[in-house]
Amino acid sequence: MHLYYCAIMKLVIVESPNKCHTISRYLGNGYKVLASTGHLRDLSTSGKGGFGIDVENDFKPKYNIISSKYKIVNELKAAAKNASEVILATDPDREGEAIAWHITQILGLDPKTTKRLEFHEITRASIEEAILHPRTIDMNLVNSQETRRIIDRVIGFRLTSIISKKINSRSAGRVQSATLKLIYNHDEEIANFVPEEYWNLSVDFLKDGKKTSANFLSYKDLKSIKSKKDDDLILSKLSKSLKVVDVKASYKMVESKPAFTTSTLQQEAFNVYHFPTKKTASLAQMLYEGVNIGSEHVGLITYIRTDSTYLSDTYVERAHAYIEEKFGKEYLGKRKLAKVAGAQNAHEAIRPTSNHRTPESVRPYLKPDMYKLYKLIYERAVASVMAPQKQSVATITLRSGDVDFEVKGTKVVFDGYARLYRSEPSDENIIPLFKVGEEFEITNINNTQEFTKAPLPYSEAKIVKLMEEKNIGRPSTYSSTISTLFERQYIESKAGLVSTTEQGKRTTVFLDEYFPKLIDVKYTANMENELDKIQAGEVEKLDVLTGFYTSFMKQADTVSKTINKKLMVEIGRNCPICGQPLVMKKSKFGEFIGCSNFPTCTYCEKEPEQVEYVGRNCPICGEPLVYRRNKKNKKFIACSGFPKCEYVEKEETKVTVIKKCPECGGDLIVRGRGKKKFLGCSNYPNCKHIEQYKETKAN
Repeated sequence: MHLYYCAIMKLVIVESPNKCHTISRYLGNGYKVLASTGHLRDLSTSGKGGFGIDVENDFKPKYNIISSKYKIVNELKAAAKNASEVILATDPDREGEAIAWHITQILGLDPKTTKRLEFHEITRASIEEAILHPRTIDMNLVNSQETRRIIDRVIGFRLTSIISKKINSRSAGRVQSATLKLIYNHDEEIANFVPEEYWNLSVDFLKDGKKTSANFLSYKDLKSIKSKKDDDLILSKLSKSLKVVDVKASYKMVESKPAFTTSTLQQEAFNVYHFPTKKTASLAQMLYEGVNIGSEHVGLITYIRTDSTYLSDTYVERAHAYIEEKFGKEYLGKRKLAKVAGAQNAHEAIRPTSNHRTPESVRPYLKPDMYKLYKLIYERAVASVMAPQKQSVATITLRSGDVDFEVKGTKVVFDGYARLYRSEPSDENIIPLFKVGEEFEITNINNTQEFTKAPLPYSEAKIVKLMEEKNIGRPSTYSSTISTLFERQYIESKAGLVSTTEQGKRTTVFLDEYFPKLIDVKYTANMENELDKIQAGEVEKLDVLTGFYTSFMKQADTVSKTINKKLMVEIGRNCPICGQPLVMKKSKFGEFIGCSNFPTCTYCEKEPEQVEYVGRNCPICGEPLVYRRNKKNKKFIACSGFPKCEYVEKEETKVTVIKKCPECGGDLIVRGRGKKKFLGCSNYPNCKHIEQYKETKAN
C-alpha cells in the first residue's frame, strides 16, 4: 500500500517550511509538500575575479549547490524520484521564479513543461485555483533575476576588493552604495544648513466672549516677515481693531489612501509603531505564511513583496459587503489606485485574505506586534474602498489698518473612511460664525523672532520612501539594503533617525570620486529599468551584461592601478622617524596612529590611555593598583607596575579591615590566602608592619 501511494504521489515544492502543512492540507491526499528554504544554488567563486561567470562565453554562469543546502537537495531528489509529478510553487516574484528554475536544473526537469503554481495568498480557494490553472516557468523573469545577480556579483566583488584595500571599508554594491549616498547627501545638507530669520505675527481678539487668534496674511506685496525691519513696519501699520472683510466657506473631500505596498507598509509601520523595516518585513512574512487560528492554520494577508496598489474585484466586492454590513451603505467608496513606476499590477496590494477575519477576532492568536501590523494592514485595505471624508472649510479675512490677517477652520461633516482608519491626528479646528463688517478690538499682539531649522536626519521610513521614489532596488530589497548598511557600520540610528558614520562618509566620498556614475541614483534606477525590460522580453540579457561589464571593469581597473596606496586620514603631524605624514589606521584591536610610509617605516603610536586608580597599593610591590579591562571588556584590578609585577585581583575582591596599624595608623588588612593569611598594613611598602592572623567566627 505504501509503495502504491508513493508511485501516484505528486511532489509540490514551496520556499518556506511554514507553508508546507497548510498547503498540504488544502491539496489533500496524493500530494506531498516540501520546502527549498530559499535558494538552493548560487554563483560559484571560480573564474576571473571569482565572479562565477565565463565572460568569454556570453557570461555563462557557473552555479554550485549552497553548502548548507545539500541535505535539502538530497531530500528533494529522493522525493522527486518517487513522485509521479513535480510541481513548483515558489514565491510569485523574480526571486521565486529563479528558485523554481534552479530546482528544475537540480532535479533534471524540463522548465518548458514543469508545472508552476502562482498564488498570492495562502488560502484554500487560492491554492485550489492555482492547481486548476498552473503555468510554466517564465524564462524572462529568470533571465532578469540572473542578470541582476551577475551584475551585483561583479560590482560587489570588484568594488569591495578595491575599497577594502584602499579605505578599509567592508563592502559596496549597486543598490546599497546608491542608498548610502542619498543618506550622506542629506547629512551634508544638514551640516551646511544656514538658518534664516523670520517672524511669526498674530493678534488675539474676543469673539463671543472667547479668545480667538488671527495669523498674519499679507501687507501690500509682503506675504511673509523676514526681518525685524519688516516686523516693525507692519506693527506700525496696525490699528487698535480688526474688521472682517471676507468670509469664504467651501467643502473639501479627503480621499483615503490606497492599500499598502511593501514600501508604504514599512513607512506606516515606522511612523505609527516605530517598527524598523527589518522587523516589519519579518512580521509581515509571518502573517503571510500563516498562523494557527483555533484548529486551522491560515495565511492572514496576501503576498508581502509588491509595488502594486491593485485590489482584485473579488476582494473589493467582499470589502464592500463588509463595509455596508458594518457601517452602512453611505460608507461605500471607489477603489484607489496609486501609480508606481514599474509596478506589476497583475500583483495585488497587501491586504487581508478575509474581511470577516477582523483584527479583534484573531487577536488572541497573535503576538502583540503581529496584531498591530495586521490591524494596520486590515484597516488600510478596507478603508481604501470606503467613501471619502467630507470637511467644511471656513476662511475668514480680517483687516487692521492696511494689514490682513486670517482665521481658518475645518469641521468634519462626514467621517467616511476615517470611521475605520486614521493614521494621522485630526486637524479639525471648529471656528464660530463671522459676518462681513464685524469689528473686534485687538487684545494682544504676538510677534516672535524665529530661525529656520535644519532638516531632521532621515528615518528608516523616509529612506524606504526615497528608494521607491528614485527607483533604487525593489520591494524585496528595501529592508535588506538598510540592514546591510547598519551591519557594515556605514550608518547608525539614534532615536529612530539615521545618519552616516565616519566610515560611511569615507566610503561615499571615495566612491563619489572614483565611481560617480555607479552610485548615482539615476544610473541605479536605469539599471532597474533594464532588468524590467528583460523581464518584459523587450531587451536581451547579453546586451545588458555586455554594456555593463565593459564599462565597469575598465573603470575599476583604472582606479585600481592609479591608486597604489590606501587612502588614509592624515592627523596633521609628521612621523618623528622619517618625516612622512602620520595617519589614522585600523586594526582588529581598534584605531591607532601610524606612519603613512609603512612598511618602509613601521613607526606607530597608540592614543594615551586614561588611567583609573583604585586608591590602594599593590600588596606585592607597592605600586598603585589600577582598573583595566580584558578582551571581553570586563573590568578588573591589576598592578600598574605590569609587566614587572603581574599581580591581579578581581574587582569584587573583598578587603577585610581588622584594626588600625600600631606604627603608622593605617589599616591592618587580611592578606594572603588559605593557611598563609596574615595581617599587613594598607600603607605597604611605606609601612611594613605585619602580624599573625588568627581567624575567628566573627572574622
